[in-house]
Amino acid sequence: MWRFRRCAFAGFVLMVFFALTAPTYAQGSGMTKVIAHRGHWTPAGAAQNSIRSFIKADSINCYGSEFDIWMTGDDVPVVNHDTSFKGVVMEESPSGDVLAVILDNGETLPRLDNFLEAIRPTSTRLICEVKSHKDKVKEQKLIKETVKMMEANGLSPRVEYITFSREGLLNLIKYAPDGTPVYYLNGDMTPAELKSVGAAGFDYSLSTVRKHPEWFDEARKLGLKTNVWTVDDEADMQWCIDLGADFITTNRPERLFRLLW
Repeated sequence: MWRFRRCAFAGFVLMVFFALTAPTYAQGSGMTKVIAHRGHWTPAGAAQNSIRSFIKADSINCYGSEFDIWMTGDDVPVVNHDTSFKGVVMEESPSGDVLAVILDNGETLPRLDNFLEAIRPTSTRLICEVKSHKDKVKEQKLIKETVKMMEANGLSPRVEYITFSREGLLNLIKYAPDGTPVYYLNGDMTPAELKSVGAAGFDYSLSTVRKHPEWFDEARKLGLKTNVWTVDDEADMQWCIDLGADFITTNRPERLFRLLW
């Protein structure tokens, strides 16, 4: 319990620091929304999927901050993107090995419960990517555990789920509270197919939507939302904005904010 409180206090201190020192942006209700990819990790002192990167994204008023989750070999949910990170395989390794990994900014690779405890005082939406696991039973267990953790931390109203896994998509729709947005990442389902299974919309790569720009209009007609990842070039950002993308996921949120302004 003391460790949880210490994480929450550390997160609060970081949040206050960034609120006082970072530039902030505001978005109108009809504008394309900015999602920081793996947090706002490019400034000094941050790292991908770190607590600090999420708090930094919150400090500049990003709509959402994306982060990735795995279930370890002994069934502990953790925050990390790569299948194997610094020589440790997320899905197969014991949690002791996974949690001993040091991120590039000096933080330890976070347990999901500690991560949620630390970012709870923020207001940015949680864009939670459930990684596609080889073991689909483990993946389903991760989804159930994550939904419970979000509820326990009072974060259910702020979370949106994304996944490359078709099984994960259906399980997230099944187990998340009614109305929770769930998006598909893989790019192999049309807007009509996504609508039929209850997804909130598509969250597709730039290369996918370049091939299917008509999907933006199709999604709108079906009442679905649209997100494009990972868009860092200004010309690509503008192309997505012109097509009416609801969200853009980027490693350069400040660049996108300046373009939207």
